Amino acid sequence: MKISRRVFMGTAVGGMAQALGAAPIPSGTRPVPVVDITDLYHPPQDPGDNMDLIMAYALPEVDLRAVILDVTQRYRRPYVNPSDHAYDDPHGQRDPGFIPVAQLNAIFGRNVPCAAGPFEAMRSPDDEMRDAPAFQQAGIELLLRVLRESPEPVEIVSFGSLRPLAVAYNRAPGLMRRKTRCAHIAAGAMPPGFLEWNVLLDVHAFVRVLRSDLPLAIYPCAAEKSAFDLGMHNTYWQLPDLSFIRRMRAPLRNYLVYAIDRSSRVDFLNALEEEPSEEVMDRVCNRPHNVWETVTWMAVANRKLVRRADGHCALIPAAQAMPGDTILPCDLIPCGVAVRDDGQFDVTLDKTAKRCRLFRRDNPEENQQALREAMPALYTSF
Repeated sequence: MKISRRVFMGTAVGGMAQALGAAPIPSGTRPVPVVDITDLYHPPQDPGDNMDLIMAYALPEVDLRAVILDVTQRYRRPYVNPSDHAYDDPHGQRDPGFIPVAQLNAIFGRNVPCAAGPFEAMRSPDDEMRDAPAFQQAGIELLLRVLRESPEPVEIVSFGSLRPLAVAYNRAPGLMRRKTRCAHIAAGAMPPGFLEWNVLLDVHAFVRVLRSDLPLAIYPCAAEKSAFDLGMHNTYWQLPDLSFIRRMRAPLRNYLVYAIDRSSRVDFLNALEEEPSEEVMDRVCNRPHNVWETVTWMAVANRKLVRRADGHCALIPAAQAMPGDTILPCDLIPCGVAVRDDGQFDVTLDKTAKRCRLFRRDNPEENQQALREAMPALYTSF
C-alpha cells in the first residue's frame, strides 16, 4: 500500500495510530502487560533492535508499559580496535535509543515511557548501583514503578546485558518476585562453549538473574561456537534481504529506513513523512539481516509458527490455528539451570522444573525457512 505524502501528512504525529491501527486482538484474549528492556542505540549498533521494537508496539496481544534502554558505555564510543570484538562496527558514536522510541510513539499514537539504565557494568552480582548518575537510575526506577503500579504480574523481555533487570532485582527482590510473570532472557550460548555477546556485556548481571528466584524463559542467542549457527536451542536465523520493507506502510517503512541507513537527521519525525530515494531504498533492502528476537515475541504474544494448508507460513495467534495448519515446533521446555561465576551455564531438561524454561526448535533449517516467509508477512500487515 502506498500512502501519498498529502494523506500521510494529515495523519502524522497526532494521528498515525489511526492509519496504522493494530489488528484486532483475538476474541477472549487480554493484552499482556510487558516491559521491554533493549540495548537499542541511535544510530543503531544493530538495526535489528529497531525492527524488534515494532513488535512491542504493533502486536495486539502486547500492552507495552515501558521501554528501558540497556546501554553499555563502551559501545557509545567510536570504533577503535579492529580486533577487539566481532560485533564492533566503524559507524562511530551512538547514544541511548530515545529517538526510535519517540518515532514509534508518534507512529502508534502512544506515550510509552522510556528511560536508560546504568551504562557501566555491575561490580558484583549483588551490586545495587545506587551510585550511578541520576539519569542512569531512571531506567531502574521506571521498571520498579511499572511493576509496583500494575494490578497484575508483568512480562519482562530483555535483549541485552540484563543489567537493568539484575539491578532492579537487587533493590526490590520481593516486588520483582510478586510482579514478574516471566522474565524472557535473550542471552547465552547453548550448548555452552563460549561467552555470548549479551553475557559479555555484563557477566555479573547474567549470573545475578540466572541465580535469582524469578520465573525465567531462556532464549540462547548462540550455539556452541558461534552466534550465527542454526541450533536446536539458539534463536538465530537470517533473512537473505530486507526487500519486504518496500511493502510496509509508509511510516513504519520510513522508520526502518531511518534506522538501517543510520540517518543523522535531527528532524526525526519529519523523516517519517518523506519518501526515501530509490538509492537509499536499494541500500537498505539489498542486505541480509540477522535475527535473534522473533521467538521471544512469539512466546510473549502466544503466537504459533504454522504452515497453512496452501503451503504458506504465518505467525498467528494460537487460538486462530485451523485444522489444516501444521504447527512448526518452537517451544519452551522446563529445565534446571546452573550458572558459574564466569557466566557459563548448564541446563538439565526436567519436566518437573517450574522456575526455568529453555527455548527449543525441532528443525532449525525448517524454522528458518518458515520465518523467512512468516515474519515479512507479519510486518507488512502492521
